[in-house]
Amino acid sequence: MVNPIRVAQVLNQMDNGGIEAVVMNYYRCMDRTKVQFDFYFAEDSTFPQREELQRLGAGIYPIPSYKNPIRFHRALYSAFCSKKYEIVHSHLSTMSLFALFAAWRAQVPIRICHNHTTADWGEGKKTLLKYILRPFNKIFATHYFACGEKAGRWMYGNCCFKKGKVSVIPNIIDEQKYCYDPDACIRLRKELNIPQTSFVIGHVGRFTYQKNHKFLIKIFECVLEQCPNARLLLVGEGKLKEEIHRQAKEQGIENKVIFTGPRQDVDKLYSAMDVFCLPSFYEGMPVVALEAQANGLPCLISENISPEAIQTSKAIVLSLGWAEQWADALLKGQERLGKESAETISYDINRAAEALQAFYLGNQKKSQIIQQGDVVKLPAENFI
Repeated sequence: MVNPIRVAQVLNQMDNGGIEAVVMNYYRCMDRTKVQFDFYFAEDSTFPQREELQRLGAGIYPIPSYKNPIRFHRALYSAFCSKKYEIVHSHLSTMSLFALFAAWRAQVPIRICHNHTTADWGEGKKTLLKYILRPFNKIFATHYFACGEKAGRWMYGNCCFKKGKVSVIPNIIDEQKYCYDPDACIRLRKELNIPQTSFVIGHVGRFTYQKNHKFLIKIFECVLEQCPNARLLLVGEGKLKEEIHRQAKEQGIENKVIFTGPRQDVDKLYSAMDVFCLPSFYEGMPVVALEAQANGLPCLISENISPEAIQTSKAIVLSLGWAEQWADALLKGQERLGKESAETISYDINRAAEALQAFYLGNQKKSQIIQQGDVVKLPAENFI
């Protein structure tokens, strides 16, 4: 029996984030007798996927965070040399530089830079660092991946994208997992002390600048002026959580804002919402937008988000202007789509996974003749 090819998947954290979810979705659909994943991630991760990965036969390798680039590089270089990978797939966006450099030094023939995001100057030094590191990723990568067109153009440049050198690898979800569940709606609203008759605005995401929670609180204040029985359901964790909690308290609305913290049942929590709101400053291709649409939720999404995220007629795009405009749009009352009438997300999870698997296997066979700088186009239509 031939052993499966092992692909090193390099991530930042293994928590409950969108990138981890996408990689896990692809992994679950792989033929693991042919392709297996080894996961490299920060050792301080909460790692809720541990049991599943052990059961599926994945390699599990906690390493120092890229915040300590020297230790991070050494750990990866040592692993890549000892395990002699043919493919390293880095999901660190601009920070992929450090993983790909280690792979280049270890003479890994296939080195994939996978960008999942863009940037916004509101993050100051963090964004400056992204722009400084961005061009160096192309030096050590043999293949350029991105989650969407915006992310691809931002990372690799318009010229590179137009020439077909960037493969758009869509974020995929298991639609059936996110179907609307009326029983879960009743149960979770009761658990979270939300009246069954309340108008619930939902958001799922880390409490960071990128997700724009401050603006979301302002939107909710405007909603309350017209709908006092409304509730704001915030799912996630992050360094700005306490600041957002203070903002809600200062505005006297803290009793109507529910902070759930990290949850393992996010797929069910969508059913407790009436609308979904994502006013991000920037994104790549947000998984939560796809999940919410798969649940049948009306979605209000920032124009800064890649257009591929708009998958159903229930998704509306708005600019980050007036909070009153967002509140009015949320209150216009598009009813959610029930389980029987929910629209289909256009990305076929199995077909996408098969295409990525074929790429891994095809390039494994050709890996000895691929030189640094060569780019083999992986057609986006293979994934859709």
